Amino acid sequence: MHLTFLGATQTVTGSRYLLACGKHQLLVDCGLFQGYKYLRLKNWKPLPVDVDALHAVILTHAHLDHSGFLPALWRDGYRGPVYATAATADLCRILLPDSGHLQEEQAQYANRHKFSRHSPALPLYTQADAEASLDLFRPVDFDSLLTVAPGISCRFSRAGHLLGAASVRIEHEGRSVLFSGDLGRPNDPLMPAAAAPPAADYVLIESTYGDRLHAPVDPQVQLRDAIRRACDRRGVILIPTFAVGRAQLMMLLIARLKAAGEIPDLPVYLDSPMAIDATDSLLRFRREQRLDDAEIARLRNVAKRVHTQDESRALDRIREPAIILAASGMATGGRILHHLKVFAPDARNLILFAGFQAGGTRGAAMVGGARSVRIHGEDFPLNAEVLQLDAISAHADAAELIGWLHQMPHPPRRVFITHGEAAASDALRAKISRELGWRAEAPEYRDEVDL
Repeated sequence: MHLTFLGATQTVTGSRYLLACGKHQLLVDCGLFQGYKYLRLKNWKPLPVDVDALHAVILTHAHLDHSGFLPALWRDGYRGPVYATAATADLCRILLPDSGHLQEEQAQYANRHKFSRHSPALPLYTQADAEASLDLFRPVDFDSLLTVAPGISCRFSRAGHLLGAASVRIEHEGRSVLFSGDLGRPNDPLMPAAAAPPAADYVLIESTYGDRLHAPVDPQVQLRDAIRRACDRRGVILIPTFAVGRAQLMMLLIARLKAAGEIPDLPVYLDSPMAIDATDSLLRFRREQRLDDAEIARLRNVAKRVHTQDESRALDRIREPAIILAASGMATGGRILHHLKVFAPDARNLILFAGFQAGGTRGAAMVGGARSVRIHGEDFPLNAEVLQLDAISAHADAAELIGWLHQMPHPPRRVFITHGEAAASDALRAKISRELGWRAEAPEYRDEVDL
């Protein structure tokens, strides 16, 4: 086997790994680069893979940094199978067309307002490309053995993190490699804990939080205190949210706080058609989450669903305490940008980030103390309180990642640290070497290794 790292090397986005097994080539994950411009520009470069020689794509989960380049791969001629769990396929039917639509919308907006350096500004891919790519999906059950090609087997195991998220073990001619995907937390309120990893000769492990531990505080208490503080000054709480996974978790915590009488019964709006659809997906896959019937009912009813753009624009006239959840989670696009223009300048308001903010995103700049935010070519003052919830994350921290690896039946030959900023990846590499005594390294973009 021969492995080439085509993304997620010393960055948390763009997960793409090319695995050659004899004459067959597999692409594990097909994600978008996000954040810094030099990373985003990689999305516009052809994937250095002969699509005619590519036998299959295997997705660990549906988040766009793992799946979002698939429509571009289809546009460039790929027509082979895409293997993923049923829930991942279901979520991709929401995420990918929305991604294409959003990119078309952003290009049109840039052209109307003439703030792009390109004339005309073009989308990376279209909604039609994304919808066409969905025909390639082949759903796979957890823990079942899949024959990808003669002599190549693959097994998906639960990774927590997100509905349908999986770790993937691939074996060929007696050699095996395990891709962790994104690993969830053992006590996540929504998702069950990741399954123990199977034996493998080689391991690729994510390192989003490889250099830190999650704060030992109750996220529900932290959220309660932030909402109360904003309500006391009659502010609006604006929550940039990832439409898949994080939006549902935030609604669950808000519902719990309301049911316990710990926050005022203020109105809650879910301003994201994609998050609305993702919530319905979560409710369909009852066996893949922790909620009982009572909490499912609370989650279903806690927020008013905002579908149309006119309904979304109406939210900008709110001047009483309310909670607005809108995509995207790093404030890189979507309806959240229009709300930020209105609510960021007012010191009464609260902008509450509830997820990892990749370097180079608006979210990272705002959390880092920026006093203004640039949106659609214009700077807006940032006077609202900005808070990032320290204790809420869908990613395992450094200790939890080590704990997952420690469950392996025997040490692998090598561990490759991926999907983390450079400092996080190197910290986890050192921790694995020090605490487990295993050979670990953090590869760079387009590094290659024989397995």
